[in-house]
Amino acid sequence: MDIKSLETTNYNFPDQTAIYHGKVRDTYKLGDSRLVSIATDRISAFDVILPRQIPYKGQILNQLAAHFLG
Repeated sequence: MDIKSLETTNYNFPDQTAIYHGKVRDTYKLGDSRLVSIATDRISAFDVILPRQIPYKGQILNQLAAHFLG
């Protein structure tokens, strides 16, 4: 079975003014006061993005954040 990983995002949100691709998360700035942060399946160690991703890692991190911050 070939499992797909979310390596990067490339969204175009309404009112989007900026995007930042970090080591693990991609953050979009919407207007002056809103941010959208999306955890990807990328994994990093010692400030280096490793060549293989962990499938569903980003989905789990996003669900944890939604639960605890929601």
